[in-house]
Order: sequence, then C-alpha cells, then structure tokens
Amino acid sequence: MDFARFEDLHIVRKIREKIRKWWNIELSYADESGYVLDHARGKIVPPHNGICQASLASREGFHRCNLSVERAIDAVRDQKEIRARVIETCHIGFPIVLVPVVDDRGTFHGAIFAGGFLLDDERASRRERVADASTRLHLPIADQEAAYAGVPTITRRDLDYFCDLLETTVEEIVEFNKALRQRESRIQELTGELAGRYTFGNIVGKSPAMARMFAVLEKVVDTDATILVTGENGTGKELIARALHYNGPRRNKPFVVQNVSALNDNLLESELFGHVKGAFTGATRDKQGLFKVADGGTFFLDEVGDMSMAMQVKLLRVLQEGTFLPVGATRPEKVDVRIIAATNRDLKEMVARREFREDLYYRLNVINIRVPPLRDRKEDLPALVEHFLRRQAEKRGLGPKRLSGEVMARFYAYDWPGNIRELENEIERLVVLSGDDEVIGPELLDTAATAYGSGRNLQRFRLKGDLASAVAALEKEMIQEGLVATHWNKTRLAERLGISRTTLIKKIKEYGLEERGNPLEEVGR
Repeated sequence: MDFARFEDLHIVRKIREKIRKWWNIELSYADESGYVLDHARGKIVPPHNGICQASLASREGFHRCNLSVERAIDAVRDQKEIRARVIETCHIGFPIVLVPVVDDRGTFHGAIFAGGFLLDDERASRRERVADASTRLHLPIADQEAAYAGVPTITRRDLDYFCDLLETTVEEIVEFNKALRQRESRIQELTGELAGRYTFGNIVGKSPAMARMFAVLEKVVDTDATILVTGENGTGKELIARALHYNGPRRNKPFVVQNVSALNDNLLESELFGHVKGAFTGATRDKQGLFKVADGGTFFLDEVGDMSMAMQVKLLRVLQEGTFLPVGATRPEKVDVRIIAATNRDLKEMVARREFREDLYYRLNVINIRVPPLRDRKEDLPALVEHFLRRQAEKRGLGPKRLSGEVMARFYAYDWPGNIRELENEIERLVVLSGDDEVIGPELLDTAATAYGSGRNLQRFRLKGDLASAVAALEKEMIQEGLVATHWNKTRLAERLGISRTTLIKKIKEYGLEERGNPLEEVGR
C-alpha cells in the first residue's frame, strides 16, 4: 500500500492538522518492514520536542529511532484489527501510540504512529529514564530540564480521543484503498474489453486497399513511433488510432482524444497544456492539461491540419523535447506520450503553401497510415452492411435483418461521401424504420442521400462564366440541397460532404445561407 496516495485525503489531512494543533504531535507512517515514509522521501519530520530533535540530528540517535519504530511494527504485525496500542519501544523512553493498517483482506501494510510525547500522569516517572538516554547518546542539550518541560503532554482522558482519531485515519485509508483497488480492477477489465473490441480483426475489410493498411498496422503496433493517420471524414481514423493503442505496449495507460478544430487557440492551449490559477480571468484553480492526463499513454490529435501556426509551435516542442508549459506557468512539465495525429487534409500541400510547419510535418509523419475512402473499397460493402445490420438489430432486440438486392445495388452505385460513418448512420435509420420486417426494401432509402454522386447535380447545372464562379455556384447549390435533405443538421451534412463542420459553417456564412427562410424555393431555382 502506497500511503503517499492517501495523505491528501480530506479527512486524513484534517485529522493530522487537528492533532498537531491540539497536542503539538506529528503523525507518521511506517510500512510493514518498519521503514518510515518520510525517511524514504529524504525528509525528517521530528516530534515537537528538543530531545527527539537532538536525537534525530545525530547519526546514532537516528539509527536508534528507526530501530524503535521497527520494534513497534513487529509488536503489532499479527494484529488483525484496527485498534490503537501504546508500545514501549522508544529508545529514549517516550510512549509510542500505533495503529496497524490492515486492509479488508486481512493483509498487514504497516502502521500509523505518533511518539515524542508524555502522558500527564507519567511526567515524573519517566524523567530519569529520558535523562539517562540523552546522556548515553551524548545529545547536545544545554538545559535538560527545559527540554523535558517542553515535551508535549496528553491527559489520560484525551488519550482515548487521540487513539480514536488515529483509528479513524486508518479506517479511512483502508476504505479508500479498497475503493481504489476495485476501481483499478474495473479499469483493467474495461481495458481488456476495449482491447478485444479494437483488435485489428474487428476492423471490417478485406479489400486490397485495407490489406495494405493492415500490413502497415501490424508492423507499427508494437512501437512507440509517432503516426499520422490520413483519410477523408468518416473513414474510421479514430478507430485505427484506438486499435494501435489497445494492442500496443501502452494499452494499460490512458487513451486521450482531442479534436483540435473544435476550439479556438486560447481554449485549445488551456485544454492541451492546462493552466495555473490566475493565468486568466476565470482561472480560479489549477487545471491539468490533456497532455498530462495522457502521460504514459497515447494522445490522439484529430484534425491536426486545422491547427494554427502558433499552436503548431507548441505541439512541436512536445514532440521534440517531451515538455510543455501550462498557461501562466513558469516551470515546464515533462510527459511521456505517444502521439497519433489524424487529418483529412493534404499536409504536404499545406507545407508548400506555408500553411503548416515543415518541421512539425516531418515529426508527425514518421509513419503514415492512409485509410481508404469507402468508394475505393466497395468490395467491402457486403461485410460492412452485415456488420452494421447485426449490431443495430442486436442493440434494439430485433431479429436478423438483410437488405434487398435493389438496395444493395443502389449502395454499390452510391459514392458515399461520408464514408463508413454515413453508411452506419443510413443502416441505423433503415433498421429503425423497417420495424419487424426482415428484408429492407428500397422504399425506405434516404433518396436525398443517394442522389449525391449520381451526377444529378452536374446534369442540371448550367456551366457558364469563369471556372471559379462555376465551382462556387455548384458548391453553394450542393450545400443548399444538403441543408434541406438533412433538415439543417450541419454535423450530418459535413460528414456527407467530406468536410469539417467548421468549414461547412464558414461556407454557409460565405454564401448567405444562414437564414432558413424557405430553402426549398432556392433549391428549385
């Protein structure tokens, strides 16, 4: 049991403060071998009396103090109940109050103890013994009487209350340790479940494009190399990142996700690196950043191509040095984190346009994993459809489902701009609408969705003017139709169009499509 984990428990801290305030006595912890925790940290926290302080300051006295604690631990080693005892093992002659730390399984972990004090009815009887011990150790005490008078005292009546407080401290530590052990056990179970869920075998696809991707995954899964996952929106980039984490050497450590395009620079910096109290208006307490949360594990940075130049510099520092500076802090923090980044943009082209730092690009692109779009792996459609149909049917307690031949034909003809995510959403919709029917027919298809990629827009669109104007007009019309088809669901439309939601919102504003009015009239023109 690591007692250092429990020192900051509110009740433990409060009890230690009360004992210090009321009786001027310090609580300490020793492990099952009698090793004092403070000494393991290189600290000596002496009792509040000049005699003990002088003893701990000398080599021989320090050795004898530790030996006294070891003997006290041996005296309660076989005790199976959390009950305070007064032990007479102190080499100077002070009593030691000690409570064994025994967990819910009966395992002995050490003890909480306090020494360097006197009981009020024993001050006179112990005086000579303490004086003899001080002389024998050659302690540099100028005034023995004054030093003895300064030793903290507890009355017999207070001793019972003092012991109750020590027992309560141990009970809280044992209870918290039990809850912590159960939580860690549950985390291990969940980690095992996640590892099973995100095995490479659970990533559906046997097409040549997927086979090439799996070949790369198998080679890099056991490494700590930084990885850049590229592909259109909805292709499953996060699924690939999770599979790499839960099957790699960091599987038992945190997996943290952040979409960098979702926040502005100020919020993103605070989210990634944390901040200290008072760093800005509203920073009322220290906040741990996600890089610190991910320490020892994997940090998945999605949409990294949308990161500003200023934030790119800060990310580069973490990749190069493993350090970062929380907002408002003056001392950098060090972390050990594996970075897996993802983007749907061409970072190499962005580097050429000076929109992305070249040094960061090469740091991220150590290993590149390209996730193919669904239109390039149509041979995987039957397996994907079967997988999603089974999942959705089981989720809703329905019987087996299958698509009619006509529906599958339309699926093959459709380009799926939203990729796997769009396919999964469409199948979920079809399963819900089909009720108890086993066969799902074409009458339930989302006709607005399957119209995309069919050439309908281009056939109806009249090409005129310069190329830029024609492209802009077509883009506007596609967004208008998509808003109608998705009932103004921007997230769903962004997935279908293969762009980020942020980009879609910008284009809606650019084309003056913010007001809904009656968009059907616009589309019909």
